[in-house]
Amino acid sequence: MTILITGGTKGIGLAIAEHLAPRGEPLVLGWHADAQAADAAVARLGPLARAVRADVGDPADCARLVREAGELGDGELGGGAPLHIVHSAAAIYPTTLLGADLPAFEAAIRTNGLSLLYLVQAARPWLARGSSIVFVTSAGARQALPNYAALGCGKALAESLIRYLVPELAPLGVRINAVAPGLVATTSVARMAGSQDAAERALDRGARANPSGRLTEGADYAAVVDFLLGDGGRFVQGQVIHANGGAWVG
Repeated sequence: MTILITGGTKGIGLAIAEHLAPRGEPLVLGWHADAQAADAAVARLGPLARAVRADVGDPADCARLVREAGELGDGELGGGAPLHIVHSAAAIYPTTLLGADLPAFEAAIRTNGLSLLYLVQAARPWLARGSSIVFVTSAGARQALPNYAALGCGKALAESLIRYLVPELAPLGVRINAVAPGLVATTSVARMAGSQDAAERALDRGARANPSGRLTEGADYAAVVDFLLGDGGRFVQGQVIHANGGAWVG
């Protein structure tokens, strides 16, 4: 299997890539805006990793990204079809709904939600029995959070797409599910919170409020992704699995 990980050069996507690297399968890491991070990720992950620049909010770019992943897997990286997809890329646009700039909001919805459909449609030639698609979602898809509308609404759309894709993909032997990490200490938190100080306060509150007494770590959600890609998850379809230590249970 070749594994395409969108947003795979930073944050949550990179943590997933690092966890999956020991499987020994080719990793194609989609990235958009940080060439230095992409180079560093490939250097860290080794010769079976390749970074490909693409904007997942653009259907044409999604098609090119998937095609490059499929063709690299078929040839140069030696993985061969079929393909796994882990969709972790996201557009961070902190906003309310009533205060949203509509063009910016629509662009965020494409990246955070519709892009899942762009990728799956484009990947059809490389999806075969045993392929697994995992979307990285969040609790904000189901619970309104401050200034989280562009992410939460996009991810809610993607979760709905997953439910509708199951009847079409399952007969082909292709699985599709979502994993929702809890609060993770990434650079995106500061962008959502407005400053590093505000992010640190939010992270501290989140850790203290979590029944497990800490924030979510990379291994917590990456292990769930690994399970869903593997044979142990062969009969799991259309699910959203929360790896958050018990947050949001109340």
